[in-house]
Amino acid sequence: MELISTHICKGQNIGVHGNLFGGVMLSWLDEAGGAFAGQCCDTPRMVTIKMAETIFKKPVRPGHLIKIYGSVQKVGNSSIEVRLEARRHSPYNGTQRTVCETVITYIRVDGDGEAIPLSQKVKRKYNEAPA
Repeated sequence: MELISTHICKGQNIGVHGNLFGGVMLSWLDEAGGAFAGQCCDTPRMVTIKMAETIFKKPVRPGHLIKIYGSVQKVGNSSIEVRLEARRHSPYNGTQRTVCETVITYIRVDGDGEAIPLSQKVKRKYNEAPA
C-alpha cells in the first residue's frame, strides 16, 4: 500500500464524544481514494459508486495525524476498486495503528456522468498476472 493522504484531526472534526466524527473520516477516505483512483486511471473523471463496510477500530483524538494508504484491488471495464486503510500516526515514535479500512469502487464517467470504459493501458497495467 502506498501513502496517498495525510490529515490532522482538529477541533472542528470532533463529534460529541471527543473523537473524530465518523463522517469526517469517511469523507477523507472518499476524497483520498478518488484522487488515487484518478491517478491510477489517468483521468480526473472518477466518481464513487460503492463503499464497502467500514469498521472504526480505534478512536482518533484532536492532534492525531491520520495517514491514508491505498492500493488497487481490482480493475473492471469502467471501474476500479481501491483498498484504503487509515492509520493513526504518532509523530513521537513513528508507530501507526489502523483506525479503519474499507474498499471503495469508483467508475470513470463522461461529461454527462455516464460510465465509460477505462483505457486499455490502465486495464493492462492492473490486470496483468505477476511473473
